[in-house]
Amino acid sequence: MVAPSPDLTAAVRVRLFAALRERAGWGERLVPLEASPTSAADLWRRLALDDGPATGGRIPPSIRIAINQAFAAPGTPLRPGDEVAFLPPITGG
Repeated sequence: MVAPSPDLTAAVRVRLFAALRERAGWGERLVPLEASPTSAADLWRRLALDDGPATGGRIPPSIRIAINQAFAAPGTPLRPGDEVAFLPPITGG
């Protein structure tokens, strides 16, 4: 028997950049949304992107969040089909 595949129409595309991408070992993936309302902060905790107990599962203030290519607050609700990007501080010259 084949396991049913997740309903990717009820998913969000998550993108990680720079040091976050390197630490997580991936840059982009589809993540199914859970039945209850989900925010970018919920997604951060669910994907275990934090630095451990020191942050308490909260998104550090230095991380910017973009939903559908517009900056957003951590508590912004997500909808199926959204693209969520977590952007760490980037230095360059």
